[in-house]
Amino acid sequence: MKGKGIVLNEPSIVAFDRTTKKIVAIGREAQAMIGKTHRDIKTIRPLKDGVIADFEIAEGMLRAFIRKISPSWQPSRRIVVCVPSGITEVEKRAVRDSAEHAGAKEVHLIAEPMAAAIGIGLDVEAPVGNMIIDIGGGTTEIAVIALSGIVNDESIRIAGDEMTNAITQFFKKQHNILIGERTAEAIKHEVGSAIALEDEIQIEVKGRDLVAGVPRMTTVSSSEIRDALSEPIMAIVDAVKLSLERTPPELSADILDRGIMLTGGGALLRGLDERLRRETSLPVFVADDPLTAVVRGTGKVLENLGRYSQVLIKSKRY
Repeated sequence: MKGKGIVLNEPSIVAFDRTTKKIVAIGREAQAMIGKTHRDIKTIRPLKDGVIADFEIAEGMLRAFIRKISPSWQPSRRIVVCVPSGITEVEKRAVRDSAEHAGAKEVHLIAEPMAAAIGIGLDVEAPVGNMIIDIGGGTTEIAVIALSGIVNDESIRIAGDEMTNAITQFFKKQHNILIGERTAEAIKHEVGSAIALEDEIQIEVKGRDLVAGVPRMTTVSSSEIRDALSEPIMAIVDAVKLSLERTPPELSADILDRGIMLTGGGALLRGLDERLRRETSLPVFVADDPLTAVVRGTGKVLENLGRYSQVLIKSKRY
């Protein structure tokens, strides 16, 4: 919120009643219900791969979040929403409509890598090339930014969620154990890595045996989890290389001097910066507090719309 910074920081998860479609819980409360609900309650992520998958629920979620921070929220307010850079016109329209139905009078969109660059304090208006990699939940955004615009971008729908899914699949195939999404997420945070660790970590994992159908516990090492994560990590590395190939030579020289900035929750994966350093031979830095870089940048834009009007996504009028 303007002048207050981040006032709400919760996952975009909704639990609702299947029969009435009434929202039962949102955010952290709904996250705690994942995999533990009875047949009348369903938990979903109304945003999939950075775009709206369930229009009605996304709208209800926005409304509920807004009510959470300010019960007297006036519908004449402005909202700035950050979206993946590879978003289509139809998807942009869905985001705008949802925000308007939730009560906003003025909706602006900004590309996530641009918001992340502003959030970590890069001078996006200067005639200098900055490369930013934002690894979120649904998408990895790679962009080269100069003169308040994105020179080239690469948006792939492989990011944190895909890594979590890779861990779930690994346990299914290698250990014959079925684990839930929350367990897989916890494993990723605790022992996930992109390069070999000095001291490999062991972790105990509980799940359901696929053969016997009973609960079972097994022990895995961080090297096994690294193997499980190798595919999504390699996809991100390939996308970075592709983006570097498409960068104009003058801006490539700037990137060589300034390095690549990593933001988003995926930047917290152990050794990912080192892995990218080895693969690209470029300096790679993890931003301070990478998790909130995008939202901090969006906040700066909201507080100074006049100055940052150039960086907003222009809407096409048909």
